[in-house]
Amino acid sequence: MLEIGTKAPDFELPDQNGQMHTLKEYRGKKVVLYFYPKDNTAGCTKQACGFGELYPHFEEKGAAVIGISKDSVASHKKFEAKYNLPFTLLSDTELTAIQAYDVWKEKNMYGKKTMGVVRTTYLIDEEGMIVKAFGKVKAVDNPQQMLELL
Repeated sequence: MLEIGTKAPDFELPDQNGQMHTLKEYRGKKVVLYFYPKDNTAGCTKQACGFGELYPHFEEKGAAVIGISKDSVASHKKFEAKYNLPFTLLSDTELTAIQAYDVWKEKNMYGKKTMGVVRTTYLIDEEGMIVKAFGKVKAVDNPQQMLELL
């Protein structure tokens, strides 16, 4: 996990519609940047739907919500449509942002060691600096936790 007070690494990734996004384009706004393991899994769905339900409140506070996983653009599009998600989902199939933000870790699944995304959320300020970082977040609680921080 990256340190609080450091500059958030920039990225260039496609969203669920194939449109490219960079972190730089969000300058002047707070950004809730959350990394999650996989579309349409129980925890990831709860987290995304929580951010979706609270999204108007994030907008009121001038904050963007961005989810990143290694799923494809097509997978993100289906996920967005299925749950009517109102925020940006970025596809990082090459793991560039995932590795830059230090969330690609060894995990232990049923005694088997695998590599994967550890659910992590960063709050980035208007200048592109990391002001809060949460590792191994609880999917259900994370959206409300981030809203309260703002």
